[in-house]
Amino acid sequence: MMLRPETLALAGGLRIDPTTKAIAPNISMSVNNLLVPGDGAFSADGVSDLTALPFLYARWTNPTVRQLEQRLAALESADDALATATGVAAIAATFLTFLKKGDHLIVSDVCYAGANELARRILPDYGIEVTAVNMSRLSEIAAAFRPNTRLVHCESPCNPILRLTDLSAVAALAHEHGALVSVDSTLATPVATRPLALGVDLVIHSLTKFINGHGDALGGAVCGRQELVAKIRSRAGVYLGASLSAQNAWLIMRGIDTLFPRIRAISETAMRLAQFLSGHPAITSVVYPGLDSHPQHDLAKHQMDVFGGMITFQTESPQSMALRLANRLKVAHYAFSLGHQRSIVVLLDTSQMMTSTYGLQGAQLEDYRTFAGDGVFRFSVGLEAVDDLIEDLDQALRS
Repeated sequence: MMLRPETLALAGGLRIDPTTKAIAPNISMSVNNLLVPGDGAFSADGVSDLTALPFLYARWTNPTVRQLEQRLAALESADDALATATGVAAIAATFLTFLKKGDHLIVSDVCYAGANELARRILPDYGIEVTAVNMSRLSEIAAAFRPNTRLVHCESPCNPILRLTDLSAVAALAHEHGALVSVDSTLATPVATRPLALGVDLVIHSLTKFINGHGDALGGAVCGRQELVAKIRSRAGVYLGASLSAQNAWLIMRGIDTLFPRIRAISETAMRLAQFLSGHPAITSVVYPGLDSHPQHDLAKHQMDVFGGMITFQTESPQSMALRLANRLKVAHYAFSLGHQRSIVVLLDTSQMMTSTYGLQGAQLEDYRTFAGDGVFRFSVGLEAVDDLIEDLDQALRS
């Protein structure tokens, strides 16, 4: 029987406890497991697939974490998944598995700050060449390829400006050059987009965000073909040491149980909020993939089943507006991070973002400013009543 994604969010990887018959996942907190001599390995060196071994040591594999990995793989229609301690750990695991000295990485010039800074500031120290391009411009991507290009890393929608990447087109282009493609799909989630079906090789998530959805557990994951995930697990999964805890794996699975209804409800609320903000006198610009005004709305309709829970908007005098929102909001919260059950908004000042993370100049900076102006408010939509959010934003925005 072929299960649908909504059911896989509940049933993927689920193992009924053989003793208690409990239908909720167990939490296996033990670091060690009994083994029969000859069934285990003292070292991971030379083991092609650690999941083929019995459970031995929690840094390698853990029963609760493994259930989470299997559920994520089911949701992404992947062979396998590796869960990590954080989202940036999943990104680092991918980069440091498939890139070595002398290799070349093409990365989105605007993406999650941890990924961008790791790629552009840390990897070159290890002899890895990095080119940052606007992933919405296929001509720029094509021009960036070199004989030593091994990986293309993109993000759709990208954080924070919600620019999209045509994943099918980028995957086809990369494969023509013999390169792998990874995509950070944190903002989309499997509810909106399933990148592997579009030709992407590896899908990365910060499980901390919408997939967990409760703001109480850090986690990350990378999903893909078995041989790729096994390679990541045997290298980065063992030697970087960023293993996900069983407790957090259990919390994240609890969040996945409600992933589809949560993201669909959040997306409906986000559309209402985006429409409201588009007509508000204090707002000068709104970006949301579901709006006709989004420059890539047609791509969004093609690539996304729902339009997600992230909105950005601009105002006059953004710094003073940030203080106003921080002081006046009663329902939404002024804070960093995103993808939680509670709505969160924060100002991302363009000049600060260029200094701290992106360092864009010329045409790339102009492209960024097309979406963000002098500063953009990133609004992560939660599960509150949409009318309460509208009333809260309205009273906070008005002078």
